Amino acid sequence: MEHPTVDTAVTARLSARYFDGRSGRPHAVQVWIEGDVLCIQGEDVGLRLPVASVQWPERTRSGSRVARLPQGASLQSPDGDAWDAWRGDTGHRDGWVVLLQQSWRAVAASVLALTLLLAAGYVWGLPWLAREVALRVPDGVEDRVGEAVVAQLDDMVEPSRLSAAERATIETAWAGVLAAHQKAQAAQGVAVRPSRLLIRDSDIGPNALALPGGTILLTDDMVRLVQHDQQVLAGVLGHELGHVQHRHGMRMLVEVGVMGAVTSLLWGDYSGLLAAVPLWLGQAHYSRKAEHEADAYSVVVLRSAGISPAVMARMFERLALFRRCGDKLLEDVTAASCDTPATGEAAREEDGWGLGFASHPADEDRIAFFRNAAR
Repeated sequence: MEHPTVDTAVTARLSARYFDGRSGRPHAVQVWIEGDVLCIQGEDVGLRLPVASVQWPERTRSGSRVARLPQGASLQSPDGDAWDAWRGDTGHRDGWVVLLQQSWRAVAASVLALTLLLAAGYVWGLPWLAREVALRVPDGVEDRVGEAVVAQLDDMVEPSRLSAAERATIETAWAGVLAAHQKAQAAQGVAVRPSRLLIRDSDIGPNALALPGGTILLTDDMVRLVQHDQQVLAGVLGHELGHVQHRHGMRMLVEVGVMGAVTSLLWGDYSGLLAAVPLWLGQAHYSRKAEHEADAYSVVVLRSAGISPAVMARMFERLALFRRCGDKLLEDVTAASCDTPATGEAAREEDGWGLGFASHPADEDRIAFFRNAAR
């Protein structure tokens, strides 16, 4: 293939190929610019076009050049260097965008800036968006989401194995604490979001989950772990009520939903988005800020009922013992220690199901927080 060359005998002329936009046959032509007019001359081509009507290609490091002409026609030059030299002879100067594209330092800086922007969006922008969206989700919509999540969880949990009397004791004690809290908040003009307590048996271990719509799930194992201590359970449920009050569950769904939607746009799979909601709620720990907010709310709930926030230290101590002893501690709830630490599957992993009781912040920090709140 013959490469176009600059014709030094004729000022600012270039050999190129012309396509008329109606057929694929190229025409060998000479092109030059006279003032504001682009001249195209070949064996069977003679055109004079306003320069302003031409869409000029940006200069790149390699590759051919293609100028778009009116009515679908085009000029092409496989020799990019010759084209760029010719354009330079006509007085053309590259814009700042092209100059930046030609600089590896500018490209590297742009990539770094984009990476930082995406990271900032994930760390700060996404939580802010989730909070703002969650706060504006109508209660009816959140209730329907909560009902769907509860329906899915029903396939993962079993009816409580606690006796009817044990469940009634827990429900009655919590109702009293909740009533005292609602009364104290009402005196300050603050409404407590509606909630309901479900006690279920499950293999997710000692835990409590706050779901969108206000449902709080308490596992039998959590009741056994704290040895049916109603004050400790009030702190646990107060923590979950804090998640409900701040709509953390809905915010998490928005965050994961946005990330899932972005992932689906990139990889084209929406199928598992809603089906994985219970798993998200169970395995994706709340942020450190959300856990602090829920802990602080638990303190308010406990104080409303005249209970010392220091009772929560006992819950974390029992959790630490559970991580050491595993299910053996649940089989003997009166045990204060274990001689042989659990290993393998018998020991619960710290990062399993749960809304923060076995996750960050560190247990020591949270114990100190509740003890300080009791002073």
